[in-house]
Amino acid sequence: MTQIAETITAADMAELRQRRERGTCADLVELRLDGVRDLDVAGALAGWTTPVIVTCRPVWEGGRFDGSEEERGRILKDASRLGADYIDLEWAADRRLLAACRPSRVVLSKHDFEGVPPDLTSLVRDMRGAGADIIKVAVAARSLSDCVTLKEAVAGDDLHIALAMGSAGHLTHLWPAWLGSFWTYSGNASPGQLPTRDLIRCYRVRDTTANTAVYGVVGQPIAHSASPAMHNAAFAALGIDGVYLPLETNSAADFFTAAEAFGVRGASVTIPMKTALLTPAVQVDELSQTIGALNTLSRGAGGWEGRNFDGAGFLAPLDRRSIQLRHRRVVVLGAGGAARAVVWGLTAHGAQVEILARRPEQAAALAREFGAGVSEAPLRPGWDVLINTTPVGTTPRIEECPVDDTVFEQARGKVVYDLVYNPLETRLLRQAKAAGAETIGGLDMLVSQACRQFEWWTGQCAPRAVMEQAAKDFLYETDQLR
Repeated sequence: MTQIAETITAADMAELRQRRERGTCADLVELRLDGVRDLDVAGALAGWTTPVIVTCRPVWEGGRFDGSEEERGRILKDASRLGADYIDLEWAADRRLLAACRPSRVVLSKHDFEGVPPDLTSLVRDMRGAGADIIKVAVAARSLSDCVTLKEAVAGDDLHIALAMGSAGHLTHLWPAWLGSFWTYSGNASPGQLPTRDLIRCYRVRDTTANTAVYGVVGQPIAHSASPAMHNAAFAALGIDGVYLPLETNSAADFFTAAEAFGVRGASVTIPMKTALLTPAVQVDELSQTIGALNTLSRGAGGWEGRNFDGAGFLAPLDRRSIQLRHRRVVVLGAGGAARAVVWGLTAHGAQVEILARRPEQAAALAREFGAGVSEAPLRPGWDVLINTTPVGTTPRIEECPVDDTVFEQARGKVVYDLVYNPLETRLLRQAKAAGAETIGGLDMLVSQACRQFEWWTGQCAPRAVMEQAAKDFLYETDQLR
């Protein structure tokens, strides 16, 4: 079972004691003593009910300790003498500290904040020969493929921890079993760390193995995505040994290379990959070909297949509200991959569609494909339904709006539909509601298409209520942290 080590940082001893009193549900705690200005090593170690890793990271290794190496060595030796279970020692530190920090177990660590060292495999080999109990390698991932390079470098049966920092490396924190990591880290001390509760409840880090079925969301950026919360909750509810991970990239080649190594069975596809993944490597259905974009991948015995559930997911909230589209003037904001599915659905239901996009030539090209019209800013009066398919207004840029305020003077009795779901109520929806419009948020569409994805991947009925609640919980927590 992979363990979770929660990183505890504090500016002073009083804050450290407060953190200790709050407790943790992690398996270990990593005490980062390098940021404690009035450090008392004995006081820092006292009272913990879980095993303790002591780290005093120097500035030259990305930490905050700027004293002498002699002083830092005394801190680490004192921590060992006072009962620390593990001492984290840098690869570039005085190697004599390895023996001086016994009887604690020593974690020998190397951090590269610039990228993946070209000699990573030989570096790992040298670290293994140094006599430490555990080796830890953390690199900065610029792509998903960097995670594959990291796994290959640390492959072996010894005790190790392998982490990739940055958004492309999140999966190494969330599925540590794939890399054979002895533990993973939670907290907020470095890029890619998440709260302990997320690792336990959402990603079920302690329960997943290297053989767990893997799914994910591919696109960039995806930190705001509620999809991991939804799909992981569905796996847990149905007792499926699966995990759904953020796979951040804007390169189809990078995704396919990494997906082969990870054994990805299926993926949700978001901006900007909805059209980029329409490649000869993917066999797409007729609807995806018609729309010219896909939002879901599945890998079977015959290779990758692609489908588009955006159209059906988009129409579902309109159908539930009995909103008629035939002969109504509908303005679509945006001309990207999501817009393609929306325009297809609208024209198929007889709406009079106009496309308003930042790039008029892109709007014109999409309009020609589906027999729609093109609108120009400012938006002309007389519209019945306004639909935003752009990411404008998405967390963290929540005060942005894709239209100017004059649009809302025409909004009474109209329908405004925003595909953005994080936050649940965007500025566009707030202003439209205040002006008397009927509003629809993006969560309803998100859940509808996610259920269809889940059912395609697993062959089981999606637990819609569970998925919707998980998405709401994620968005609520995101809002509280903002």
